[in-house]
Amino acid sequence: MKLNATTSLLTPKILLVPYSPHHVPQYHTWMQSPDLQKLTASEPLSLEEEYAMQESWREDGDKLTFITCLPLGRQGERKGEEEGLVVQGGLGDGDGRMIGDVNLFLSEDDGDEGRDGSGEKGVRQVIGEIEIMIAAPEARGKGYGKAILLTFLWYIITNTSGILYEYSKKGNASLKFLRVKIDAENQTSISLFEKVGFTKTSPKPNYFNEVELRLSRADAAALFKDMEEPIIALYKLPVK
Repeated sequence: MKLNATTSLLTPKILLVPYSPHHVPQYHTWMQSPDLQKLTASEPLSLEEEYAMQESWREDGDKLTFITCLPLGRQGERKGEEEGLVVQGGLGDGDGRMIGDVNLFLSEDDGDEGRDGSGEKGVRQVIGEIEIMIAAPEARGKGYGKAILLTFLWYIITNTSGILYEYSKKGNASLKFLRVKIDAENQTSISLFEKVGFTKTSPKPNYFNEVELRLSRADAAALFKDMEEPIIALYKLPVK
Protein backbone atom coordinates (compact mmCIF):
# COMPACT_ATOMS: atom_id res chain seq x y z
CA MET A 1 0.00 0.00 0.00
CA LYS A 2 1.33 3.42 -0.96
CA LEU A 3 -0.55 5.31 1.76
CA ASN A 4 2.21 4.99 4.36
CA ALA A 5 5.21 5.19 2.00
CA THR A 6 6.54 8.35 3.67
CA THR A 7 5.00 7.95 7.13
CA SER A 8 6.68 6.91 10.35
CA LEU A 9 5.01 6.63 13.75
CA LEU A 10 6.91 7.44 16.93
CA THR A 11 6.06 6.58 20.53
CA PRO A 12 8.27 6.34 23.63
CA LYS A 13 8.11 2.55 23.31
CA ILE A 14 8.27 1.79 19.59
CA LEU A 15 8.99 3.14 16.09
CA LEU A 16 7.04 2.10 13.00
CA VAL A 17 8.47 2.83 9.54
CA PRO A 18 7.34 1.84 6.02
CA TYR A 19 8.85 -1.39 4.72
CA SER A 20 11.56 -0.17 2.35
CA PRO A 21 14.31 -1.75 0.19
CA HIS A 22 17.08 -1.28 2.76
CA HIS A 23 15.09 -3.41 5.23
CA VAL A 24 15.02 -6.42 2.91
CA PRO A 25 18.41 -8.04 3.77
CA GLN A 26 17.58 -8.17 7.48
CA TYR A 27 14.03 -9.33 6.77
CA HIS A 28 15.42 -12.03 4.48
CA THR A 29 17.77 -13.20 7.25
CA TRP A 30 14.88 -13.40 9.69
CA MET A 31 12.79 -15.47 7.33
CA GLN A 32 15.41 -18.20 7.06
CA SER A 33 14.27 -19.28 10.53
CA PRO A 34 12.10 -22.43 10.39
CA ASP A 35 10.18 -21.18 13.43
CA LEU A 36 9.25 -17.90 11.72
CA GLN A 37 8.38 -19.75 8.51
CA LYS A 38 5.96 -21.88 10.51
CA LEU A 39 4.60 -18.89 12.42
CA THR A 40 3.91 -16.95 9.21
CA ALA A 41 2.96 -19.99 7.09
CA SER A 42 5.51 -18.93 4.48
CA GLU A 43 8.15 -20.56 2.32
CA PRO A 44 11.77 -19.32 2.24
CA LEU A 45 12.51 -16.91 -0.62
CA SER A 46 15.74 -15.94 -2.32
CA LEU A 47 17.03 -12.44 -1.63
CA GLU A 48 15.95 -11.36 -5.12
CA GLU A 49 12.46 -12.74 -4.51
CA GLU A 50 12.34 -10.90 -1.19
CA TYR A 51 13.11 -7.60 -2.92
CA ALA A 52 10.34 -8.30 -5.44
CA MET A 53 7.96 -9.09 -2.59
CA GLN A 54 8.78 -5.81 -0.84
CA GLU A 55 8.03 -3.88 -4.02
CA SER A 56 4.81 -5.82 -4.54
CA TRP A 57 3.64 -5.07 -1.02
CA ARG A 58 4.23 -1.37 -1.60
CA GLU A 59 2.09 -1.45 -4.75
CA ASP A 60 -0.71 -3.78 -3.60
CA GLY A 61 -3.78 -1.97 -2.31
CA ASP A 62 -4.83 -4.81 -0.01
CA LYS A 63 -1.71 -4.88 2.18
CA LEU A 64 -0.50 -2.29 4.68
CA THR A 65 2.80 -2.97 6.41
CA PHE A 66 5.28 -1.31 8.74
CA ILE A 67 8.67 -2.47 9.95
CA THR A 68 8.84 -2.21 13.74
CA CYS A 69 11.95 -0.85 15.43
CA LEU A 70 13.28 0.01 18.85
CA PRO A 71 12.28 3.44 20.17
CA LEU A 72 13.93 6.23 18.24
CA GLY A 73 16.97 8.01 19.60
CA ARG A 74 18.23 11.36 18.43
CA GLN A 75 20.45 9.68 15.83
CA GLY A 76 17.40 8.79 13.78
CA GLU A 77 15.59 12.10 13.69
CA ARG A 78 16.26 15.72 12.86
CA LYS A 79 14.27 18.91 13.05
CA GLY A 80 13.66 20.99 9.95
CA GLU A 81 12.03 24.40 10.11
CA GLU A 82 9.74 23.65 7.19
CA GLU A 83 9.55 19.86 7.28
CA GLY A 84 8.95 19.30 10.98
CA LEU A 85 10.11 16.02 12.45
CA VAL A 86 11.89 13.74 9.99
CA VAL A 87 12.93 10.12 10.44
CA GLN A 88 15.96 9.39 8.30
CA GLY A 89 15.95 5.85 6.95
CA GLY A 90 19.02 3.78 7.70
CA LEU A 91 19.66 5.42 11.08
CA GLY A 92 16.86 4.81 13.55
CA ASP A 93 15.67 1.81 11.51
CA GLY A 94 18.98 0.09 10.74
CA ASP A 95 19.53 -3.65 11.06
CA GLY A 96 20.37 -3.46 14.74
CA ARG A 97 17.16 -1.60 15.55
CA MET A 98 14.64 -3.62 13.53
CA ILE A 99 12.63 -6.10 15.60
CA GLY A 100 9.83 -7.28 13.30
CA ASP A 101 6.84 -6.16 11.28
CA VAL A 102 3.11 -5.55 11.53
CA ASN A 103 0.61 -6.00 8.72
CA LEU A 104 -2.99 -5.42 7.73
CA PHE A 105 -4.49 -7.63 5.03
CA LEU A 106 -7.78 -6.48 3.53
CA SER A 107 -10.38 -8.75 1.97
CA GLU A 108 -14.01 -8.42 1.02
CA ASP A 109 -16.60 -10.14 3.17
CA ASP A 110 -17.84 -13.11 1.16
CA GLY A 111 -20.95 -13.50 3.28
CA ASP A 112 -19.55 -16.30 5.45
CA GLU A 113 -18.23 -14.02 8.18
CA GLY A 114 -21.54 -13.49 9.91
CA ARG A 115 -24.07 -10.71 9.38
CA ASP A 116 -24.81 -8.04 11.91
CA GLY A 117 -27.27 -6.02 9.86
CA SER A 118 -24.90 -3.07 9.59
CA GLY A 119 -24.10 -3.46 5.92
CA GLU A 120 -25.19 -0.68 3.60
CA LYS A 121 -26.61 -1.39 0.18
CA GLY A 122 -24.00 -0.99 -2.54
CA VAL A 123 -21.15 -0.68 -0.03
CA ARG A 124 -18.45 -3.35 0.01
CA GLN A 125 -17.93 -4.75 3.50
CA VAL A 126 -14.19 -5.14 4.12
CA ILE A 127 -12.43 -7.25 6.75
CA GLY A 128 -9.01 -6.29 8.06
CA GLU A 129 -6.76 -9.08 9.29
CA ILE A 130 -3.80 -8.12 11.49
CA GLU A 131 -0.50 -9.95 11.84
CA ILE A 132 2.34 -9.06 14.20
CA MET A 133 5.77 -10.68 14.06
CA ILE A 134 8.47 -10.06 16.65
CA ALA A 135 11.32 -11.57 14.66
CA ALA A 136 14.26 -10.60 16.85
CA PRO A 137 14.45 -13.14 19.72
CA GLU A 138 16.01 -10.60 22.08
CA ALA A 139 12.97 -8.32 21.65
CA ARG A 140 10.39 -10.87 22.76
CA GLY A 141 8.74 -10.71 26.16
CA LYS A 142 9.50 -7.03 26.67
CA GLY A 143 6.10 -5.49 25.99
CA TYR A 144 6.82 -4.39 22.44
CA GLY A 145 3.88 -6.39 21.10
CA LYS A 146 1.27 -4.29 22.89
CA ALA A 147 2.97 -1.03 21.91
CA ILE A 148 3.08 -2.15 18.28
CA LEU A 149 -0.54 -3.29 18.27
CA LEU A 150 -1.93 -0.11 19.82
CA THR A 151 0.12 2.14 17.54
CA PHE A 152 -0.93 0.19 14.45
CA LEU A 153 -4.60 0.17 15.47
CA TRP A 154 -4.42 3.93 15.97
CA TYR A 155 -3.06 4.36 12.45
CA ILE A 156 -5.76 2.13 10.98
CA ILE A 157 -8.59 3.94 12.74
CA THR A 158 -7.32 7.44 11.95
CA ASN A 159 -6.64 6.54 8.32
CA THR A 160 -9.54 4.21 7.56
CA SER A 161 -10.84 6.34 4.69
CA GLY A 162 -7.48 6.44 2.93
CA ILE A 163 -6.89 2.73 3.49
CA LEU A 164 -10.29 1.78 2.08
CA TYR A 165 -9.96 4.17 -0.85
CA GLU A 166 -6.65 2.64 -1.91
CA TYR A 167 -8.19 -0.80 -1.53
CA SER A 168 -11.41 -0.14 -3.43
CA LYS A 169 -10.36 2.79 -5.68
CA LYS A 170 -14.00 3.90 -5.73
CA GLY A 171 -14.56 4.78 -2.10
CA ASN A 172 -17.58 2.48 -1.76
CA ALA A 173 -16.17 0.34 1.03
CA SER A 174 -16.66 0.08 4.78
CA LEU A 175 -14.47 -1.60 7.40
CA LYS A 176 -16.67 -4.25 8.98
CA PHE A 177 -14.28 -5.45 11.68
CA LEU A 178 -10.66 -6.28 12.44
CA ARG A 179 -9.57 -9.81 13.18
CA VAL A 180 -6.55 -11.94 13.98
CA LYS A 181 -5.99 -15.67 13.59
CA ILE A 182 -3.60 -17.27 16.07
CA ASP A 183 -2.44 -20.82 16.70
CA ALA A 184 -4.41 -22.14 19.66
CA GLU A 185 -1.17 -23.06 21.44
CA ASN A 186 0.14 -19.48 21.28
CA GLN A 187 -1.42 -18.26 24.51
CA THR A 188 0.93 -15.29 24.74
CA SER A 189 -0.39 -13.78 21.50
CA ILE A 190 -3.98 -14.65 22.31
CA SER A 191 -3.66 -12.90 25.67
CA LEU A 192 -2.12 -9.82 24.01
CA PHE A 193 -5.07 -9.33 21.69
CA GLU A 194 -7.64 -10.11 24.38
CA LYS A 195 -6.15 -7.49 26.70
CA VAL A 196 -6.58 -4.87 23.99
CA GLY A 197 -10.24 -5.84 23.46
CA PHE A 198 -10.35 -8.54 20.79
CA THR A 199 -12.77 -11.38 21.57
CA LYS A 200 -12.84 -14.98 20.38
CA THR A 201 -15.46 -15.95 17.83
CA SER A 202 -15.53 -19.50 19.20
CA PRO A 203 -14.14 -21.23 22.29
CA LYS A 204 -12.78 -24.01 20.07
CA PRO A 205 -10.04 -23.73 17.42
CA ASN A 206 -10.81 -24.33 13.76
CA TYR A 207 -9.61 -27.16 11.52
CA PHE A 208 -6.16 -25.55 11.33
CA ASN A 209 -5.96 -25.30 15.16
CA GLU A 210 -6.38 -21.53 14.97
CA VAL A 211 -8.55 -19.30 17.10
CA GLU A 212 -10.05 -16.17 15.58
CA LEU A 213 -10.48 -12.98 17.57
CA ARG A 214 -12.31 -9.86 16.40
CA LEU A 215 -12.55 -6.19 17.26
CA SER A 216 -15.19 -3.84 15.87
CA ARG A 217 -14.20 -0.53 14.36
CA ALA A 218 -16.13 1.31 17.07
CA ASP A 219 -14.39 -0.61 19.85
CA ALA A 220 -11.02 0.04 18.24
CA ALA A 221 -11.72 3.77 18.07
CA ALA A 222 -12.74 3.80 21.74
CA LEU A 223 -9.28 2.58 22.74
CA PHE A 224 -7.74 5.95 21.98
CA LYS A 225 -10.01 8.35 23.85
CA ASP A 226 -7.50 8.77 26.67
CA MET A 227 -4.35 7.58 24.92
CA GLU A 228 -1.47 9.84 23.97
CA GLU A 229 -1.35 9.79 20.18
CA PRO A 230 1.80 8.67 18.35
CA ILE A 231 3.88 11.34 16.66
CA ILE A 232 3.60 11.26 12.88
CA ALA A 233 6.90 12.05 11.18
CA LEU A 234 8.00 12.30 7.57
CA TYR A 235 10.04 9.26 6.57
CA LYS A 236 12.94 9.68 4.17
CA LEU A 237 14.76 6.81 2.50
CA PRO A 238 18.50 6.49 3.12
CA VAL A 239 20.69 8.73 0.99
CA LYS A 240 22.56 6.60 -1.53
